[in-house]
Amino acid sequence: MVRPVELPPAPKPLGAYVEAVQVGDLLFLSGALPMEDGAPRFQGRIGKDLTLEDGRKATRLATLNALALAQEHLGSLDRIARVVSLRVWLATSEDFRDHARVADGASELLAEVFGRDRISTRMVAGALTLPVGVSTVIELVFALR
Repeated sequence: MVRPVELPPAPKPLGAYVEAVQVGDLLFLSGALPMEDGAPRFQGRIGKDLTLEDGRKATRLATLNALALAQEHLGSLDRIARVVSLRVWLATSEDFRDHARVADGASELLAEVFGRDRISTRMVAGALTLPVGVSTVIELVFALR
């Protein structure tokens, strides 16, 4: 059972791509950004322009946007059997080392919504820059019922 969470409107693509592709019982989502009301939030590099806590909020917001995309595509998050894969990219300062703690902002939200037994594997990496200057991009793959 999916625990209810208030979702923002699903964001629109920023380029020439689709945001969700279903192949069999898997749903692949394009990279979700921390967007709010159509504008990027949490711009800059974590450890330089933004704090660790800002980074956690950014990953949470990006994950909410990804869930909104999944709900728009599927009609209901109840169709998600489990989270298969979570990939998190973070724009960070050169000396930042707490990537895992920032990515927990996404993982903890997914555990809150789907339960700890339905969360996924995870990859997190740092980058010099990300699209439209945001600090976080997340990518999700879901297994469907």
